[in-house]
Amino acid sequence: MRVGLFVTCLVDMMRPEIGFSALKLLEAAGCEVIVPETQTCCGQPAYSSGDRKAARALAEKFVSEFEGFDYIVIPSGSCGGTVKTHYTDLFSDSPSWLARMERMAPRVYELTDFLQNVVKLDKLPLPEKGGFQGCITYHDSCSGLRELGVQAQPRALLKKVPGVELKEMKDSRACCGFGGTFAVKYGDISTAIADEKCANIHASGADAVVLGDLGCILNIEGRLRRTGDDKTRVLHVAQVLAGDV
Repeated sequence: MRVGLFVTCLVDMMRPEIGFSALKLLEAAGCEVIVPETQTCCGQPAYSSGDRKAARALAEKFVSEFEGFDYIVIPSGSCGGTVKTHYTDLFSDSPSWLARMERMAPRVYELTDFLQNVVKLDKLPLPEKGGFQGCITYHDSCSGLRELGVQAQPRALLKKVPGVELKEMKDSRACCGFGGTFAVKYGDISTAIADEKCANIHASGADAVVLGDLGCILNIEGRLRRTGDDKTRVLHVAQVLAGDV
């Protein structure tokens, strides 16, 4: 099957290694993976900020670039949620674009959902760096959880990683405080939420917190480091599954 990998602009700019881990996992599942070179942003920041014109332009660009693939896979719950659940709103006044989006939507998947439920990946790629060994806890990013139903999938996959113990933290489904522009507009509230998340991570006793959305990764890791924790690792689930840590 031909899979279009939407890397996301944040991964491309901040942590490209996550994109390479996603690519490795998809290829291990037997997929022919294509990464359109013209891809940019899904439009989420514009949409969340009320700039429908900019968001609509990016949505049209995304559909044009990805609608020809058998599946579209995204290593981000927030970007996946934007595409799968909010593009129909952006195209509500255009029957032709709406029809194209509705044909594409069932083929759009968050990475772990695709690996677990579509290709049913049962054999992870061999780690090149030794792989992660130790105790992890999992943070359920809001968009992936609430818009795409991603919760059991990453945990099922992580249980297949040798040497990894998964220990649940308190309130793993609670927000980390990022929320895109929320963290900018309401910094004090965001910080308080992040501090509570960090306290729950510490209480779990895990060596690393693992999750599926880079925005949350940057927010949690930033707060951990600013409060003096330079030991707890903050990793994308693709990195752990691919053995790239």
